[in-house]
Amino acid sequence: MDKLVTVFGGSGFIGRYITEELAHRGWRIRVAVRRPNEAGFVRTYGDVGQVEPVFCNIRDDDSVRAVTHGARAVVNCVGILAESGKQSFDAVQDEGAERIARIAAEAGVSRMVQLSAIGADAGSESDYARTKAEGEAGVLKHMPDAVILRPSIVFGPEDQFFNRFAGLSRLGPVLPVVGADTLFQPVYVEDVARAAVLGVEGEAAGGIYELGGPDVRSFRELMQEMLEVIRRNRLVANIPFGLANLMGWGFGILETVSLGLVQAPITQDQVRNLARDNVVSDGAKTFADLGIEPLAMEAVLPDYLWRFRPSGQYDEIKESAKNMR
Repeated sequence: MDKLVTVFGGSGFIGRYITEELAHRGWRIRVAVRRPNEAGFVRTYGDVGQVEPVFCNIRDDDSVRAVTHGARAVVNCVGILAESGKQSFDAVQDEGAERIARIAAEAGVSRMVQLSAIGADAGSESDYARTKAEGEAGVLKHMPDAVILRPSIVFGPEDQFFNRFAGLSRLGPVLPVVGADTLFQPVYVEDVARAAVLGVEGEAAGGIYELGGPDVRSFRELMQEMLEVIRRNRLVANIPFGLANLMGWGFGILETVSLGLVQAPITQDQVRNLARDNVVSDGAKTFADLGIEPLAMEAVLPDYLWRFRPSGQYDEIKESAKNMR
């Protein structure tokens, strides 16, 4: 039987690493995305013809059915951090996930891996967290043996977390954050990809796995560690939740009246999420159940954050020159 897998959102941050790992293991991969012309780079992850970006809109049955046909497994990496037009949390993270599982089951697909997030909770006030949980339920309804992965904040060369705040640190002496005392358990993107591939290959039992790295840090501590790596001295200032919520409301109105030309740097829904710790729950299945030892941040961050240092790639040379006699 052909080792064909469809990776929905396979050109995104996490999806591209899953795609590359699958290619290394000999799978043929359909990378299902809304803009395949912008995902051509995934072809380089395998041999000629092994990895192919294809069009898919997960809000449409026929579109999902077309890219699922003939696949042995499916992986859903599609998710959003903020709503935009028809790309709502309900449409993408709830209905979209269930649609993929339903059509996969109808097509006789044997395995499914769903990328969710720590904090997924059907009773949450956050639409992001609520729809993540509802998407999980929809997947399990149709694919009861699916592997569901709930990572904490994911870091790696293309991440939108450390890269974003490292960039902001160049703008002034103060680095503002919301929820400075909220706890996170950052996880390396390649470790998440390895977990997903185990699910695709049937080497992981079905169920929900919460994925966190070896370090638990507050938001403030993460920023301080990042600042040490990029060698910048900045004050990490906490924005109170009340003020942050008001800012999210104001930015939301500005984004609406500008017809999306101005992107809100933070939303009210994100503020709600930042009020809750983002760490692995007691008793949850973890990396240990998958036989994976996650990598620590300190082993990875310097490899891609060096470009935010005051002198970039020359910073270490300048430091070394100071020690010359």
